[in-house]
Amino acid sequence: MSTPYPFTAIVGQDDLRLGLLLNAVSPAVGGVLVRGEKGTAKSTAVRALAALVPEVFVVPGCRFSCDPASPDPACPDGAHAEAAGVSRPARTVELPVGASEDRLVGALDIERALSEGVKAFEPGLLADAHRGILYVDEVNLLHDHLVDLLLDAAAMGASYVEREGVSVRHAARFLLVGTMNPEEGELRPQLLDRFGLTVEVAASRDTDERVEVVRRRLAYDDDPGGFAARWAEEESALRERIAAARALLPRVVLGDGVLRQIAATCAAFEVDGMRADIVMARTATALAAWAGREAVTADDVRQAALLALPHRRRRNPFDAPGLDEDKLDRTLDEAAGDQVRDNDDDPDPDGGGNDDGGGGGGGGVPPQADGDRTPPQGEDGSDGDTPSQAPEGAPDAPGRSAGAEQRPVASAEPFRTKTLSVPGLGEGAAGRRSRARTEHGRTTGARRPRGSLTKLHLAATVQAAAPHQRARGRSGRGLVVRRDDLRQATREGREGNLVLFVVDASGSMAARQRMSAVKGAVLSLLLDAYQRRDKVGLVTFRGREAEVALPPTSSVDAAASRLESLPTGGRTPLAAGLLKAHDVLRVERLRDPSRRPLLVVVTDGRATGGPEPVALAGRAARLHQAEGTASVVVDCESGYVRLGLAGELARELGGTAVTLDELRADSIAGLVKDVTAAGRAA
Repeated sequence: MSTPYPFTAIVGQDDLRLGLLLNAVSPAVGGVLVRGEKGTAKSTAVRALAALVPEVFVVPGCRFSCDPASPDPACPDGAHAEAAGVSRPARTVELPVGASEDRLVGALDIERALSEGVKAFEPGLLADAHRGILYVDEVNLLHDHLVDLLLDAAAMGASYVEREGVSVRHAARFLLVGTMNPEEGELRPQLLDRFGLTVEVAASRDTDERVEVVRRRLAYDDDPGGFAARWAEEESALRERIAAARALLPRVVLGDGVLRQIAATCAAFEVDGMRADIVMARTATALAAWAGREAVTADDVRQAALLALPHRRRRNPFDAPGLDEDKLDRTLDEAAGDQVRDNDDDPDPDGGGNDDGGGGGGGGVPPQADGDRTPPQGEDGSDGDTPSQAPEGAPDAPGRSAGAEQRPVASAEPFRTKTLSVPGLGEGAAGRRSRARTEHGRTTGARRPRGSLTKLHLAATVQAAAPHQRARGRSGRGLVVRRDDLRQATREGREGNLVLFVVDASGSMAARQRMSAVKGAVLSLLLDAYQRRDKVGLVTFRGREAEVALPPTSSVDAAASRLESLPTGGRTPLAAGLLKAHDVLRVERLRDPSRRPLLVVVTDGRATGGPEPVALAGRAARLHQAEGTASVVVDCESGYVRLGLAGELARELGGTAVTLDELRADSIAGLVKDVTAAGRAA
């Protein structure tokens, strides 16, 4: 076994180390999510933590790490007789991104269960991680079905394995630690909320600190054992401090004033649910114990808020994580002031002046803070040459372009879009957009298993085994089942697609409020892609050429950022945009042939610049049609006189066209718009 890098030898990364240590002091905090760029010691720190966590006592021979003081009565290894426990180090179990469901929760031997009636169960990673650490590197890339299993285990403290009437349950309480690079995509909100704390890490820009990082890493690589020995004393001292903080933790007092500050802070930042309040309270208590104090202070509450709230206040993937620290300080000061005032039914008129601006009505958000949660939809004013904007049907308001731009694009939040799907039945990565053959979903049939059996089709298995019972000498009640009788259930679910946006950024799109509305529509589609677990890409065209503003990625944050700063103006090289999209899709088919693309062209259909621009655009569109690329054109043409050019482009692509109004899920045109509608009509 390799020698882990010492925790105390990590340079800098104070928030990362504090978040991990607080969970070592109080596992009830609920784990930590480490977000940051690659190469910032995220994985190194998590693996180093295992050497500092106190050892656990377990029942000898129990595969599920039962505590001898209170063994699990439903443990699959049977009821445990009273016995002295044995001590072992707390485990750090790593969950690979590509792990199977059976590897995570365990596997039942279905053949023995049917033929012998016994529960032959092989524990999975959740059982191994019980009373230890479950570490998920690149947790944002974890498949949805594994995320669902993690959510269930984290919520219930137990794992359930059920296969055709045979079930096994075992305890699964663990410290969940995840690392991720936000550039590769975000986490589902449900899993994000399960992490007690979150920390942001970045490489230091201090030259001396970077030199020390390299020096220590090279010394460790040359002689891991010798390097660890040089840090043994610091490691031992830190281990003792963790043990002392754990012993002090039950005596730490969480006063009513501190609880009021916690509640006021969570209310002021409008976090969902009550989990944030509970996590903040536990974190503040752990901070006090870590500092060797028996009382929680306002500084503990402030630090707890900075660790527990940033990932909970996000309203959509376009919001940057983090807290307004000035607002946090005001909220804590106001809550402390409320505590020392007389508890009268009527507020003191002399003290009301300070409360009006701070949300005296229950800790609401000040009006100026609303911008913290506003997705970047209406910021076209930064283009400089865009004239003042106004909502449709309203007169222009010169000098107030910034405020007016935000209204037509729903600046508070993107609108809910209709479902755009790829026709046919795919076999791509699990997601939520188009129909596909998947390991999870509704059962549609049965087949012989290819490799190990994962989902048994019971009726088909019994039907296959029934004709052979007499020949196999069946004499009892049990069914004689052979491996050749087993049938795998075929299932249909949903897959994620590659949604490639081709956005017209020419001068015709910059007129009046049109580009502002276009950005709102694309941002809404990006949010839909995030929820459906798609990859997204962005191609823009203007002037004389097209460019790949964002290569296909799982990060909708990156796509939203590129769209926010999109320049406009110039001619409309529509053919160049479609050809650039064709190149992107050709490369992606080689990289990931099972992920089907959906081409979304956002334009008014005009084509200008160069010789025969309209004919060139038509030929480029027919190239996509010939390769069977599913496509939809978002028609951005406005005004009373419409040329219908976007509809003609959709016909050339073999797809369909929708207007910006029709794109909304609540429009009267219907709830679902299939991209093959135009093809069927033709």
